[in-house]
Amino acid sequence: MVKNLIFILLVSCSILVRIEVQAQTQNKIYKTSNGNISFYSETPIENIDAHSTAMSSAINPVNRNAAALVMINSFKFKNALMQEHFNEKYMESDKYPKATFSGIINENVDLMKPGNYNVTVTGKLTIHGVEQNRIINATITVNESLQLHLKADFNVKLVDHKIEIPEIVFHKIAEIIAVKIDADYSLK
Repeated sequence: MVKNLIFILLVSCSILVRIEVQAQTQNKIYKTSNGNISFYSETPIENIDAHSTAMSSAINPVNRNAAALVMINSFKFKNALMQEHFNEKYMESDKYPKATFSGIINENVDLMKPGNYNVTVTGKLTIHGVEQNRIINATITVNESLQLHLKADFNVKLVDHKIEIPEIVFHKIAEIIAVKIDADYSLK
C-alpha cells in the first residue's frame, strides 16, 4: 500500500513537472539577432559576394509564424567601393534601410521536438521598398536542447524589387542574386 502510494506520488510529480515545462516553453519564441545572411552574384566580369551577421529573426514554434529583418548597410564586401555603390546607387539604403520577410511555415511540424525538418515558408519578402509574395524552402534542425538551426537558399530577381542597374555596369551584375541564410536560434 505504501509502495503504491509512493509510486502514485512520483508519477503525479513527474506529470506536473512535464506540464510545467511544456507551459514554460509554449510561451517562448525562437530568436536570433546574429543570423548569417549572404548573397552572391556571378558574372563573367566580376563576382559579387557580401555577408551580414546582423540578421534578426524570430520563429513561433506554436503557430509557426516566422519573421526576419536585416539592415541593408550591414552587408560587408571585400571591396569597399563595391560596398559603397551597393548602398548608395543600387539599394539606396538611406531610403530603404532594411529588408524584411514575414511568413508562416506551411508544414505542421513540431518545433519543440528534436529533429530535422524540410519546410516551405510562405510569406512576403520586402526589399528596396517592394513587397513580393514568396515561397522559400528551408531546412530546420532542432537539437536535444531545443536550439534551432535554420538554413535556406533562394534567389532574388533584381527587377522584382525595382533595383535598377545602370547600363554602364549592367554586365557586371547578375539579374538574379543567390541568397543564403544560416542561423542559430534559442528559445527566449
